[in-house]
Amino acid sequence: MTDQSDSERLRQRLSQLIEEHRDLDDVIARIEESAPFDQIQLKRLKKRKLMLKDEMARVENLLLPDIIA
Repeated sequence: MTDQSDSERLRQRLSQLIEEHRDLDDVIARIEESAPFDQIQLKRLKKRKLMLKDEMARVENLLLPDIIA
């Protein structure tokens, strides 16, 4: 695999993660608006959202590695 295709694959993965993260935002907001809501389900969704954020940061770091000046 070339660097170009690796980079493209990472960009696609990042796009998928961003979309899923945004979708979870919407789901969490709808759940919080309804009363009563399932606290356990809400915690699981928030935990998944945090995991997605960590994965997004990891992929971004692979795409834009730190440059030592």
